[in-house]
Amino acid sequence: MATFNFDLVSPDRLVFSDAVDQVDVPGTEGDFGVLAGHAPYVATLKPGIVVVHLGGEQRRMVVIGGFAEVSAKGLTILADMATPIEDFDGAHLATEIKNTEEDAADAQDGRTKDKLEHRLSQLRALQAAVVA
Repeated sequence: MATFNFDLVSPDRLVFSDAVDQVDVPGTEGDFGVLAGHAPYVATLKPGIVVVHLGGEQRRMVVIGGFAEVSAKGLTILADMATPIEDFDGAHLATEIKNTEEDAADAQDGRTKDKLEHRLSQLRALQAAVVA
């Protein structure tokens, strides 16, 4: 199987960089897979799991938001947050959900409440993806 270059970057570090066989990406318009020779494409990400197929193995990475770009050079994901699933702290996520729920309930103005509700939906979607 032909390989292509894949880079997964978060604001604080390069999470993954290697030649891969396939990458499955959680896009906001629907999940999609990328193989070598994929047409150029840009997509926004939803909270979820990026699955990297590499030599018969699968590596799973948790992402929250960001962008994916497929080009002649390969696939680059610029994620708001990204970490290998084995390093992901589910207890921290549960605490963050609880705190965001409380903040949303206490919010006085509509804009702040909307932002918190949006963040809460992202966190819950991530929790569902990690548990699945």
